[in-house]
Formats: sequence, C-alpha cells, structure tokens
Amino acid sequence: MGVLLWTNCVFLLACCSGLGFGSPNICDEVRKVFQLKQIGPNQLLPLSPRPGSDLQVCISKNLTCCTKKMEEKYQVAARRDIQNLLQTSSSSLKFLISRNVAAFQETFESLIWQAENHTNVVLQASYRSMADQAVGPVRELFTDISLFLLGSELSVDDLVQRFFDALFPLVYNHLINPGLSDISPSYAECVRSSRRDVRPFAAAPGLLADQIARSGVSGKLLIQALHLGIEVINTTDHLQLSRECRRALLKMHYCPHCQGLTQSKPCMGYCLNVMRGCLASMAEIDSHWREFVHSLEGLSARMQGPQDLEQVLLGVHTLLHDAVGHAQKNGPRLSAQVHKLCGTPSRRPAQSVSLQHSSRDSIPLKAALSGSGDSLAVRRRDFLNSLRLYRTFYGGLADQLCVSELASGDGQACWNGTDIVKSYTLRVVGNGIKAQSANPEVKVKVADPVINQIIDKLKHINQLLQGKSIPKLGSLDQIETGSGDADGRYSGDCDDEDGCGGSGGDEVKRKVPRVSKCKSDLSVILLKNKPVNLTT
Repeated sequence: MGVLLWTNCVFLLACCSGLGFGSPNICDEVRKVFQLKQIGPNQLLPLSPRPGSDLQVCISKNLTCCTKKMEEKYQVAARRDIQNLLQTSSSSLKFLISRNVAAFQETFESLIWQAENHTNVVLQASYRSMADQAVGPVRELFTDISLFLLGSELSVDDLVQRFFDALFPLVYNHLINPGLSDISPSYAECVRSSRRDVRPFAAAPGLLADQIARSGVSGKLLIQALHLGIEVINTTDHLQLSRECRRALLKMHYCPHCQGLTQSKPCMGYCLNVMRGCLASMAEIDSHWREFVHSLEGLSARMQGPQDLEQVLLGVHTLLHDAVGHAQKNGPRLSAQVHKLCGTPSRRPAQSVSLQHSSRDSIPLKAALSGSGDSLAVRRRDFLNSLRLYRTFYGGLADQLCVSELASGDGQACWNGTDIVKSYTLRVVGNGIKAQSANPEVKVKVADPVINQIIDKLKHINQLLQGKSIPKLGSLDQIETGSGDADGRYSGDCDDEDGCGGSGGDEVKRKVPRVSKCKSDLSVILLKNKPVNLTT
C-alpha cells in the first residue's frame, strides 16, 4: 500500500515537472476545468505552458498554464466557492430557525383566533343580550394583543383598559340597568369615563394586563431572538474576506491548476491553517452562540404559569366571564355610583326592538384545543432539541469544511501550497483571532468589525433572554432583524456580486401579517405578581 501511494506521488510530481519540459497537452485539462467551472473565457488560457513571471500568487519556478488574467479569475472563483460552501453549511441551521419563526407566529395567530372565538361564545352563552354588541370591542382587544405579540409598540395596560372602558357601557345598559332602548351616546360616554372610578370589574383589568404582559414579553422575545439568529447566519454567510485570506484561498485551491494539477486537494493541516485564518473572526462568535442556545433553553423553561402564553390567551374568556358576572352581581351599587356621576340614564327614543340572534348562538362552547394544551411548549421543546445540535456550529466550521469538503484524506498525496507532498509539515494553529499570530499561511491583523457588531447583538439578546436586563422602550432597536447602523449600513451587507435585495411590508389587516422586522417594545412593565381576588 505504501509503495502504491509513493508511486502516485511520484507520478504527480512528474506531471508537475513535465511542465518544465514543454508538454503542451498538460494545459488541455486545465482548459476543461476552467470551462466546466465557468471561471472565465477560454481565451485567457495559453495554448501551451509559459513562464509565469507576471503571476503574483501562483508563483512557480516551472512553466505554467496560467496568465495574470486567469489568476484574477481564479481568485474571484475561490472567493465564490468559499461563500457557497459557507451558505451550504449553514442552510440547514437557517432553515430550522426560519421555519420555526414562521411556525411560532402561526401558532400565536391561531391562539389569538381561538381565544377571541371562545370569548365571544362565552358571552353569547352567558350574557346574550349584550354579546352581539361586544363583538367589536372583543375583536379590537385581540387585534391589539396580536400586534403586541408581533412587535408593535403598544402598551398592554392601555389596550386592556381601553377594552374594559368599551365593555362597561354595554354591561351597564344590558345587565345592570336594562331598558327598552339603548342609552344615548352621550350617556354611554359618561358611563365609559366612569369605569375607572367605579371599578365594576374589580381587579380583572389589572390581572389580565399583568398576564398578557408577562407571557407576551417572553413570547415576543423568543421571536425576536430567532430573528437575530437568522441575522447572525446571514451576516456570516456573506462574510467579507480579507485580501490576505483571498490570496490564501487562491493559492490553496487554484494555484495547483496552473501546474496542471486540477485534481489535487490541499493537505489537511494546510487547509486548516488557511480556513482557520480566513474564519478567525467567525470563530469568535462561538462562545456567544453557545450561550445564545443555552439562553433560549432557559427562556423556554421559564415560559410557564403566568408566562405561559397559551394558557393566558385561552383563559381570557374565563376571566372575562367572571369579571362581567362580578359587575352584574354588584349592579345596585354600580348603578348608584353611575347615577351620582352621570345622572339618570338618558335613552334613545323608543323603537320597536327585535331580538337579533347572532350566528354564534349555535356554536357550542368548546374546550381549549383538545389534546394540544401544550402545543407551544412541545413546539419549543422540539425546536430547541434540534437547535442544540448546532450549538458548536461556529467553533468547528473551519474544521468541518476541511474535513468534509476541501482537504485530502489521510495518507494521500496532497498540495501544501507549493508542491505535491506526502504530508504538511508546518505548524497547525488553533481557532480564533489570538491563535492566528502563529499562522504560517494567513496573516490576521484584527477582528472583522461587522462580526464584532453581531457579537454585540448576541451579547445583548443573551442578557435579555437570561432576564438580566429589563429593556426600556426602543432599547432593542439595534437588535432588529436587518437593522442597520447609524450610517444606514446593514450587518452582513452583500457586495455587488451577491445581488441581495430587500422586501417591503404589507399593509396591516385584520389577519395580522407575519413580521420579520419586530419593532421592539419590551418596555412592558413586569407587574408585581400578587394574588388577585375578583370580589373587591
């Protein structure tokens, strides 16, 4: 076996040396590969080996099949090949996250719809006289909750208080002080304004706001963190390679072609030095990405009880039913208080009134999502189990590319940057910026500034996911997906070869669209979690 390997090595060396003896056919194979990979026009290739005194990277004492123009095309091809490899390597991770962003948002929308439906059904079953008129305020409440969850800058306390303000005139008119006709608009407005003074629903508004705030902050933070995960991947997919790196990639991947060695592969150690040098900044993401995955697991574990969004949303109808019942039970007291503030009820002129039954009358009251009470929790668990497999993605990327794609196997003759050899003999450095000071193949001076920006965003989101930092209004604007810096640049900007483009947002309609750019309003106060008694 050893004799065979050595024979192969000698043969390849002979091919390389053959250029020096003017073998014209050796460039035919170079021409085929050049054309097959669509590196450039074939007119750039010499008809036969030539001196390479004009070459800057693929320098050799032998005759060469390359020209200076070919060398330039090879450098573009080497850069393109590596970026394609980076995108291919991250594609499954990116798909995992983006698919679950969409799935979580769909689940949120489904929960909102079901919660609204259950609320209307409960009102229709228990408080039929006012149920039809309550449909509008109920819809507005759940639309506002949808917008909040998907990133809109809404105050949870305001949207909940607005709902109960709109509900009180209906409760007063139909349940507390019913008449043959509706109270006048001006009197209804007075009743609305009195709601916060007379407190007909006791502690229900504060309790609902508290529950939505707690669970909503966790839910929208989860979505925002996943958007940032996608931004990290997009940034590293379009990593801007340094001049030193581009030259090293050219030397490793295409300089052998100049000597007719189109099938050669770099030695493993040589490949590791080049790729660890080129991806040194990317390796700095490793510890923060590991922490990101761990922090997501911690957030998911905390999304229980008052932070369980599914439990909160599907419990709104019960809380509302009890709140209206409390107001009805205390009708005489509330009526006296309203009379004191607004006077005797003023009603519209009497008209013949026909009771209109909503189509919801026939809708049976259903239990909350039979068999799927833990659907959000199960989805989070399954997602995190899959994401955990990628926690070391950035730390081992250079090695993975060399082992699976770029380098030759053990014991095979390989390219060391100059010749075909049995093995690479120079020192192999580790991963990360500091380790590159001893890299014999790529000189790395400083960390990539765009990578530093994305690391800062990861640090910030990790603080939030761990509950170590309670953000103020707008403090997460720079962690938005696709958010630029002060000069309008985007992290992971594509260059002119990548043809990247943006997309606009759709108009907000009743069915809340999925959003990819969450305007962060994690300013919602985390209210004190006190037990609440609805009776007073």
